[in-house]
Amino acid sequence: MRIARFTTGDDPRYAFVQEEAGSTYLAVLSGDPLSMPARPTGERVELGDGVRLLAPVIPRSKVIGVGRNYVDHAKEMGNEVPTSPLLFLKPNTSVIGPDDPIVLPDFSQEVSYEAELAVVIGRMAKDVTPEHALHYVLGYTVANDVTARDAQRTDGQWARAKGFDSSCPLGPWIDTDFDPEDAGIGSRVNGETRQDGRTRDMVFDVAYLVSYISESFTLLPGDVILTGTPAGVGPIVHGDRVECEVEGLGTLANPVFRRS
Repeated sequence: MRIARFTTGDDPRYAFVQEEAGSTYLAVLSGDPLSMPARPTGERVELGDGVRLLAPVIPRSKVIGVGRNYVDHAKEMGNEVPTSPLLFLKPNTSVIGPDDPIVLPDFSQEVSYEAELAVVIGRMAKDVTPEHALHYVLGYTVANDVTARDAQRTDGQWARAKGFDSSCPLGPWIDTDFDPEDAGIGSRVNGETRQDGRTRDMVFDVAYLVSYISESFTLLPGDVILTGTPAGVGPIVHGDRVECEVEGLGTLANPVFRRS
């Protein structure tokens, strides 16, 4: 099941994403499926002109990032592989949706893309075991952990480098049936492939991450975990278009913009 958040010019609504005769449409839901049972209203909206997909979730409290969770990425950045998950936080004000612009911050001249698998929490979780952790997951989506590298190096902590406005694109929808064990994950900039990895190469898998994070933070419905990025990260500049893709989930595309 795929859950989208969308607008046709009015307030955001939720819908199941459905396929029929080679076309895609939205079966509109009543209310927010993260806080109440999802019930179709009977309204059908064709996915096309006039429909804008939004970030499929606005985290209720937090986005938790996991750094250096792929060996090759840690090496390309000149870092050791962590012996335990390296965590950081991004505010919910960093979240944008498909086709929303990534606005390069004035304080940085070196901003990078990072394609990631994102985990959306569906139930409150605290001190859960790895064996039970996936029961607390609603589904999965695609993320871009946009990072100001120069600020990351100089600040000594990552809040500004990874938490600025528009630094967390999410989308295009939440897939509740996705298997995170071994899916392709990659990115393209202006159509050129930059990253090409697989989720099986994560140092710490999804179940372990949910369990580990829940020891420190109570996870709430709608919270998002970014699970790390494979090798191949690099800079983006004004006028670029970045596509992040996870096999079986879809593609998240965003233009890059710098205010003059």
